[in-house]
Amino acid sequence: MSVVEGDSATSHRVAVATADLERLDPGAADPTELVRRSFEFLLEREPKESILRSFDLTVIGRYFPGWERQLRR
Repeated sequence: MSVVEGDSATSHRVAVATADLERLDPGAADPTELVRRSFEFLLEREPKESILRSFDLTVIGRYFPGWERQLRR
């Protein structure tokens, strides 16, 4: 996932386990939309430079307990 704002960009590698994809986005065959929505959530709360460069998607819930609830809306 790349995040571009103005003249700067960051790059992030996000792992999504099949079980997490099924739980967080039932019926989705590809995690792309789930990751995009998760980054929208993160970017509302912190600058792109603060987001880990490589992480498992569920780590977001450790830092932001309301993340899963927000995804389901």
